[in-house]
Amino acid sequence: MWKPTNQPTTTPARPNEPERPATFTPSASVGTETPSPTPVATARPVSTSTADQATIGKSLVIKGEVTGSESLYIDGRVEGSINLAGNRVTVGRNGVVSANINAREIVVLGKVRGNLTASDRVDIRSDGSLTGDVVAARISIEDGAFFKGGIDIRKAGQKANGEESKAASSVPAETAAARA
Repeated sequence: MWKPTNQPTTTPARPNEPERPATFTPSASVGTETPSPTPVATARPVSTSTADQATIGKSLVIKGEVTGSESLYIDGRVEGSINLAGNRVTVGRNGVVSANINAREIVVLGKVRGNLTASDRVDIRSDGSLTGDVVAARISIEDGAFFKGGIDIRKAGQKANGEESKAASSVPAETAAARA
């Protein structure tokens, strides 16, 4: 069997990261036109939000306070409080959270029992269930989602004590959309 001796080895930077193909960069020669390079398959750029995301797996149970400086995906059970002010918290389909959540963006695919405070937006997907109050600049509730609580829409940077209360709208809501 033939084995090349000058074959470059590519090892991923992280153990679970897929290998990325090398990109072709043509070298320019003086006095001659360089032909256009042939297209090379390049790796899809990785967004920073997925690179800096921690995951709580299905079998994990956390009781207490969760804080940090990266986004969090919860597929297990969390009881207590979650404070990730500048990041995204996603409660996965298997996630069960009994906690108040404070984050920039909150996405609910599983079950949440607690108050949500988001500086940007709250998104309750069709399989999601939320029992608690929401304070956010934007909110989205898909058909089929369950929501029971109040909604307080606040502009970005608005204080909780009621400053600029004329601009904010407070809407009490008790909504349960039946799945068809």
